[in-house]
Amino acid sequence: MSLLITKECISCDACREECPNEAIFEDEPIYIIDADRCCECVDDYSEPACIVVCPVECIITDPDNIETADELKYKHVHMEI
Repeated sequence: MSLLITKECISCDACREECPNEAIFEDEPIYIIDADRCCECVDDYSEPACIVVCPVECIITDPDNIETADELKYKHVHMEI
């Protein structure tokens, strides 16, 4: 599944800088995550980099974008091409 940034976001830019797939974008009033690009850092890190660096813990799994581990790995591989 993709990740989602909640309204608690303080737009600190920490998550955007850490995202290996450049899936996080600045928006008003909070940042957003592109579900088509987010692969939850599968095969890059043990957990999503954005979640690790978020100082306000406002990044959660997106209930509207449920994906299997295989689907996340597929996106990850195709982002590298």
